[in-house]
Amino acid sequence: MADKIKFALALALLAAGVVGFYLLAEQAMVFRVLSVLAGVAAGTAVAWQSEPGRRFVEFAREAITEAKKVVWPSRKETVQTTGMVFAFAVVMAVFLWLTDKSLEWVFYDLILGWK
Repeated sequence: MADKIKFALALALLAAGVVGFYLLAEQAMVFRVLSVLAGVAAGTAVAWQSEPGRRFVEFAREAITEAKKVVWPSRKETVQTTGMVFAFAVVMAVFLWLTDKSLEWVFYDLILGWK
């Protein structure tokens, strides 16, 4: 139950920051942005103290670790793959255009007799 209260408080702090942005309409933009950043920071700090917040931080750390394990393609592999995709798209476009024109010719010229 305490975690739910902490999470609700975190959302309330975030909302307070956004509301502060609109309430400070007459102030300089820097103060308005600071109110939002303060709301986000306070909400994050409170949410971090809850169990779901700690699980999220752990999940984020594991995601970063997994992203570091990814083997990214080289520039050559990327260019080759992109070229194959473009070539396939052109071939499919030509195939679909020929199919469309063939069916148009069959239906309109041969079957219906329209010119």
